[in-house]
Amino acid sequence: MLNVEFTIPMERQRDCNFSFAGLQSQVNRVIVQKEKVEGIQEGQLLSCVSELAATVQYAVTAHIAKRTHRAILFCRRKNLLPQKNATLVVSGGVACNQYIRRALQIVADATDFTLLCPPPRLCTDNGVMIAWNGVERLCAGVGVLHSTEGIRYEPTAPLGTDISEQVREASIKVPALNLII
Repeated sequence: MLNVEFTIPMERQRDCNFSFAGLQSQVNRVIVQKEKVEGIQEGQLLSCVSELAATVQYAVTAHIAKRTHRAILFCRRKNLLPQKNATLVVSGGVACNQYIRRALQIVADATDFTLLCPPPRLCTDNGVMIAWNGVERLCAGVGVLHSTEGIRYEPTAPLGTDISEQVREASIKVPALNLII
């Protein structure tokens, strides 16, 4: 039996940034501890592997849902989105996870949004998402190089204006939602 509850990442920070580093550290500590208790050898699985995976999935999902909820509330407060017929589109690997989809549906329902997710078969290829980002950047004229010399790796690909500081300053408290699915 696992009997552990992971802290939701960055729970006290009222912004929309994501980080899973703290959660990863918590999980690693629990795994090492459980391996010692169970005398696990390389290649063996913990007896609580399913519980561990479910607990991690819940923490990740709660983090994603809360950050998304705050983003929606901020955009509504600043009139950045239509008050009616607003849509939340989720794609990529996140949209392949049915548990995360259901949690985001709870957020969408609570904020009168429609949730749209492509079929999972269309959500798995990061290459397509990277290419689409390139198309958007080309259309926006942002970060387009006309010579291959000078190309450098960027860990992020910003589009538009960074409003993350405005979100942090707004310090929006997100109402609790029941994400037990």
